[in-house]
Amino acid sequence: MAGTGYNEHWTPGDQILWRYRGNVPPPRGGDDGAERARGPVHICRPVTVVQDTDELLAVWVAPGTECVKPVLADGTDVHDEPLATRYTAPRTIARSPWLGNGVLKLARPGEPWSVWLFWETGWQFRSWYVNLEEPRTRWSGGIDSEDHFLDISVYPDRSWVWRDEDEFAQAQRVGLLAPGTARRVRAAGLTAVEMIQNWGAPFRDGWEHWRPDPEWRVPALPDDWDRTPTHMAS
Repeated sequence: MAGTGYNEHWTPGDQILWRYRGNVPPPRGGDDGAERARGPVHICRPVTVVQDTDELLAVWVAPGTECVKPVLADGTDVHDEPLATRYTAPRTIARSPWLGNGVLKLARPGEPWSVWLFWETGWQFRSWYVNLEEPRTRWSGGIDSEDHFLDISVYPDRSWVWRDEDEFAQAQRVGLLAPGTARRVRAAGLTAVEMIQNWGAPFRDGWEHWRPDPEWRVPALPDDWDRTPTHMAS
């Protein structure tokens, strides 16, 4: 622990929390570049640290991990709600297991995205997923961010496609993303596209051949998964 920020590196095999805060509309009439209120944590995924250096944090979301996610007030999936009311319908949170084959998440300090790797059954590599998000803040128990709705899928043949552009537009219509923020997110996406087209890191780094340590146990979701960090750093 140094100063008021958490700057130490985690060790491979450590278990931490990868969290997202809910999006909060900027104050009416205010400058969207000004300091905004931070929403409460509404997504929490216990993960295992694969690598943590000054250049890269890599973590593993194991199949079956108990996570926290937002749901509609009646408990149904958010994506079951029509787009027009998806971000205004009442919500709550629910615990549910991570379905599928697990996900490897890669994040470089200060970058406004993280890159996720997905596999099919039998470790057949499927795709990378660029999740545009607020640069992460570190604290003693994990990292926090805020999702920016817009995403990019990248395939082994190096083709790519924008994802969730409809949700990105709807978030702007209902005021969850102010115009200046939306412009910065789109610009970040275009920077990510340039990285993809140049086949830069992490796409060139062979992470699709990585496999988790079979001795790792599935992390548990702690009761205080939504606790407020006392020490944070970018």
